[in-house]
Amino acid sequence: MPDTVEQMPAIDLEAEKEQILRRYRGLLRSVRGERTSENTGLIRKAFNIAMEAHKDQRRKSGEPYIYHPIAVARICAEEIGLGVTSVVAALLHDTVEDTDLTLEDVRDVFGDTVATIIDGLTKISGVNWQTDSMQAENFRKVLLTLAQDVRVILIKLADRLHNMRTLESMSREKQLKIASETLFLYAPLAHRLGLYGIKSELEDLSLRAKEPEVYHDIEHRLKKGETVRRRFISRFILPIRQALEKEDFDFEIKGRPKSIYSIWQKMQTKHVTFDEVYDLFAVRIIVDSKPELEKADCWKVYSIVTDYYQPSPDRLRDWISMPKANGYESLHTTVMSPGGKWVEVQIRSRRMDEVAEMGLAAHYRYKGEEEHVHAMEGMLNKIREMLSDPGSNALDFVQDFKLNLFNDVIMVFTPKGEMRNLPVGATALDFAFDIHSQIGRRCIGAKVNHKLVPLSHPLRNGDQVEVITSRKQQPKAEWLNYVVTASARHKIKQALREQKGKLAIVGKEAVQHKLRAWGAKVNDENVNILADHLLATSATDLYWKIARERFNLETMAPPPVKNGRLVLPKGVRPKDERPLEEIVGEIRGTAGGTLTIGDDVQNMEYKLSPCCHPIPGDDVFGFITPEGIRIHRVNCPNAVQLMSNFAMRIVKARWKGKDSVEFLAGIQFSGIDAVGLVNRITNIISHESNVNMRSISFESKDGIFEGKVMAYVHDAEHLHSLVEKLRSVPEVRSVERIDH
Repeated sequence: MPDTVEQMPAIDLEAEKEQILRRYRGLLRSVRGERTSENTGLIRKAFNIAMEAHKDQRRKSGEPYIYHPIAVARICAEEIGLGVTSVVAALLHDTVEDTDLTLEDVRDVFGDTVATIIDGLTKISGVNWQTDSMQAENFRKVLLTLAQDVRVILIKLADRLHNMRTLESMSREKQLKIASETLFLYAPLAHRLGLYGIKSELEDLSLRAKEPEVYHDIEHRLKKGETVRRRFISRFILPIRQALEKEDFDFEIKGRPKSIYSIWQKMQTKHVTFDEVYDLFAVRIIVDSKPELEKADCWKVYSIVTDYYQPSPDRLRDWISMPKANGYESLHTTVMSPGGKWVEVQIRSRRMDEVAEMGLAAHYRYKGEEEHVHAMEGMLNKIREMLSDPGSNALDFVQDFKLNLFNDVIMVFTPKGEMRNLPVGATALDFAFDIHSQIGRRCIGAKVNHKLVPLSHPLRNGDQVEVITSRKQQPKAEWLNYVVTASARHKIKQALREQKGKLAIVGKEAVQHKLRAWGAKVNDENVNILADHLLATSATDLYWKIARERFNLETMAPPPVKNGRLVLPKGVRPKDERPLEEIVGEIRGTAGGTLTIGDDVQNMEYKLSPCCHPIPGDDVFGFITPEGIRIHRVNCPNAVQLMSNFAMRIVKARWKGKDSVEFLAGIQFSGIDAVGLVNRITNIISHESNVNMRSISFESKDGIFEGKVMAYVHDAEHLHSLVEKLRSVPEVRSVERIDH
């Protein structure tokens, strides 16, 4: 789906027509399996309709718009492995929204299934622009349609992947928004559906858009070490290859580098440099096995690998005996190579490899497409359960969905040995609600492996759990802090709403009694006047707060009553409780524009966010809060969520010249201890770089030192120059900026 569809003059129409036909023929070749003449006719018909519908449209890059649906259809066929129905829907996916073609036209020509899928894709694109969080509302629509037909989301992922591949033609702001949205929802969704190849590419492309320098640096380092890495892999696999041939295995061995994003993430989470990331690549062994021998063959291969290389006992992952919820099956182990390097080895059958690469869609290779659209029925049921909750807003919904479906899974057991799948981090209370909502509501504790534990106790893989209940127990608001599964949160919220409803009846009687005592009519108008005066958000909120004794009508002076109507002024909210729309309007004004940090922005205060400590020169954005504007770095840990969930509250920001101002920044460094090292480092910071230090600390243990300095710098360039000077000290092995 493009941002805008523009009309542009013809360029070289003949050359473009030839290019379009070449791409169309490439699409036909990419459709897997037997392609009957009837199927080819359907694809040609969809292509001709799309060509006609988009004939005057062009993308931001200036290319004919038809390139996009052809590319999306090809991704569906070639990279996800979908069949003809999905290819047809992908070719037509933007026609109903962007052209004169109607859904009924599509239904008449291609039938109900294609029309339903296109309707779902059109709904996803129909963003509610009025909501505070248009992205969250958009994601909710994504999930609503996913609950109808999983092909909708598979085509949407193909659409997003092609848009990410052609992101360069967008403005910087659009690139950041789309990349953040991709990292927040679409990459995890691809992962959950088992589309690991697409998930990795979406993450890599998002990193390239958000932090191009970091991306290209890692890419360059990977290319630089490619020859050495290839030589190492061929030496590593030689004895394994010979042993497998001796055992008459039909197999394939691949050595592949980890994705750039996963390497970068490891550098961030473990605070290490590129050179310190030890598992830059993985070796994959794929065996051609009969279905009944797959498991035994994989373990035989594992036995051969560990005959030659010592495995790490805590790095064995057996997803063959217990596959992941998305169908992923593989045996992972990490072994020590002769050169002293840890190497990850993945062992799987050919079928397992196809499922791992193409996820849910790989099953279409073994069964008809129509038969298998409900393969994720368990996942869809969980989504339907969440969608049935009328009380949740879009943001809560998206957070619950991410918690429920994107986490890795642990397996726990009931006292009778029944297995239950729960996300990592699930608690005893999550388990109770997973058994039954009534058991969850009455849960007072649990026994895990026969030991008594509290409701908030986190469960681990293989735990056996027995729930203890009491009829007197009632769900409490703090329970929401004890659970991680969306279904448990949904059931707790539902129970709390029911309790609130019961309390509201008590409060309603108290209000009616008081209105009669004041001589006022008992009607909706007077109730609303009283609610406005006491700053309640609704009549129900007023009743509930009175029942909970948040408002005391007994101490309130009797108000004047005129013709049975209360005469009360509206309550005045404190300034910091103003509706956010009012604050957004105040900051954005009518024209919007860019926030220049350092100028007086309509008397609104701005603060540099403490979560990432931006300094001049950093790529930044402004985030509107009730207290004013917070300035964040684009690569702030919270940026992805802010840009994805609150796009309406993001303002562009740029630095005004601030040469006379200094900003506090932190650096941490480590290396090998040596005589006079502290003196050299302080000399570089104070004298060579003209930096004022606020604090500096060193700690030395067993010949290794770690240091931390908080210093005042002018801008990002000043800080970068200081980091480079510290890196030039021979004993210093790593230097990095502190974000917190």
